[in-house]
Amino acid sequence: MYNVLIVEDSKPILRNITTLLCSLDLPVTVVATATNGEDALEIIRQQPVHLLLTDIRMPKMDGLALIEQAKLIHPQLKVVLISGYSDFEYTRKALNLQVFDYLLKPVERQQLSEVMNRAIEQLSRHAHNEVEMLKDIIEPVYYGKMELNEQFQHYAKLMFIVRKQPFTAGRAGWNREALQHRLSELFAPHACWVFPTYFPKQFLVLVNGTVTGKYSTVYECMESARRHLYSHGIDATIGGQLQPAEPGKLPELYYRLTEMINEHQRINQGTVLDSGVPLSQIRSESENGDPFLAANFVEMIRGRRKEQFELKLTEQLAKWSGENLRLAELERFIGLLIDTFAHLITEQDSDNRLSLEESSAQLFDRESFAGFGRDLLDWSGLCFEMLQAHQRKNAQEWFQQVDEYVKMNMYSPLSITDVARKFHISPSYISRIIKKCTQSTFVQYYTKLKINEACKLMEGRPDMKFKEISDALSFSDQHYFSKVFKEYMGYNPTEYREQVLAGQDGEEKGIRG
Repeated sequence: MYNVLIVEDSKPILRNITTLLCSLDLPVTVVATATNGEDALEIIRQQPVHLLLTDIRMPKMDGLALIEQAKLIHPQLKVVLISGYSDFEYTRKALNLQVFDYLLKPVERQQLSEVMNRAIEQLSRHAHNEVEMLKDIIEPVYYGKMELNEQFQHYAKLMFIVRKQPFTAGRAGWNREALQHRLSELFAPHACWVFPTYFPKQFLVLVNGTVTGKYSTVYECMESARRHLYSHGIDATIGGQLQPAEPGKLPELYYRLTEMINEHQRINQGTVLDSGVPLSQIRSESENGDPFLAANFVEMIRGRRKEQFELKLTEQLAKWSGENLRLAELERFIGLLIDTFAHLITEQDSDNRLSLEESSAQLFDRESFAGFGRDLLDWSGLCFEMLQAHQRKNAQEWFQQVDEYVKMNMYSPLSITDVARKFHISPSYISRIIKKCTQSTFVQYYTKLKINEACKLMEGRPDMKFKEISDALSFSDQHYFSKVFKEYMGYNPTEYREQVLAGQDGEEKGIRG
C-alpha cells in the first residue's frame, strides 16, 4: 500500500481529487491533505509519503519550492503536479525538478487513474530493485529471511559501515541485534537498519536521511554513534559519507567505504572516516611504511637469526603500539613474514604457506595488542623451528619421530591435526610422510596400530572383555571396534580369540609334549 499526500489550496478541488482517488481500485491511501506548502513539507518530515500530488500556486510556500525541499528528504518521492493551462511555464520548470507527471485542472477520473497506475508501477519496481541491490552485500542467510518495513523505502538514507576494532574485547555485543538496539536508541525517532555483511566483523547501517537535522555535520553524527557504541562496550571504526546514497549506487558506495576502512583503520582506538576526501589522496598521505625495516626482518629470517629477530620485533611492537599503527600496515608486515618463511620451506612442504596463513590470521582475533604481540613472537618462533627442522630432517627421520609419538599415544584419541600440531608442520605433510613410509593413509596406519595392540591385549590378557579393549583403545563403541577388527584381521574378536589364539595354544602344547 502506497501513501499519498494531496496539496491544494482550493478546498473544493482538494475534496474532488481526494474523492476521485479513493474511488479508484488502487493500492494507495490518502494519509494526509494540506492547503499550503509549509504544512505539506512538515507532513513529509513526520510520516512516510510515496506520492505527492501538489498544486503550483499556493500561499506560504508554492509547489515548486515544496517539491525541491521534499526531494531533499525523499529523493525517490513521486510527484504529480496539478496545474491549469495558465501555469504552463511553472509546469515546465517543475519538470526540471524530476516531476513524474502533471494533471490539468479540472482533474478527471480517467486522467488521474492513468497517471497513478504508472506511478505505482515505478514505485513497485524501485522498491524491488533497492532491496535486490543489497543481495551482494548482506550475509546470505540473513538476506534470505529479512523483512523490511515500509519506512525503508520512503526516505533518503545515509550509509555507514561499522567495523569492529581489532584487538578489543566485547565479542558478546558484536552482533546485529546489539548494534541495532544501540543505534536505534541513539538515532530515535529516525529509523535505522543494521545488516550483517559477508565480512564477519562488519555491518552495513542505513539511517533515515532526516537524522541530519539532529547534527551539524555527518561527521558529528558518525562520531556520536561511535562514542555511543563505545560507552556500551562496542569499540568500532565507522566510515560514511556526507550525501545520502544515490539510488542504484548502494553496492558501489559500500565497497568504496569498505576499501577506505581497509586502508585507514587503526590498531588502538576506533575512529570515524569520511569519504569526502578522495581515496587516492588519503592513501598517498598515509603510505608511510618503512621498506628498510621490512627488508631487515626478511634478512634476519633468511639468515636464521632467530634471537636477533625476536629482539627487534619486540622493540618494533612497542613502537607500533605507541604510534597507533594502521591495521593495513600491520597486515602487510605479517604477509611479508609469511611470504619469506613459506618461500624458504616450499621445497619440503608446498602446503605450509596455507598453514602459516591460517595460524597467523588467528593472531588478529586477540583481545589486546599486547596479546597479539606475545602470540606473534610465539608464532615466529615456531616458524624458525620449522625452518631448522626442514633443514635437518628427511622423510624417514620425520616418520620415526611421528611413529614413536603415535605409539606412545595408542590409548588416546589422536588425529592427524594433533600430530601436525605436535611437530609444527602441516597435516598434509604428515600425510605424505606416512604414505611414503607405510603406503597407507594416516587413518589406515593409525587404525592398524590399534588393531595390532588389541591382538596383543587378547593374547596377554585373555580374561579382558572386548568392551574394555574397545574403550581402552578409544574406539567409539564395541560394535565399531568389532567391525574394524574384522576388516583388518579377517576375523571378528570372538573368532580371533576362539580360533586363532586357541590354535596357537594347541601348537605350543604339542611342541612341549
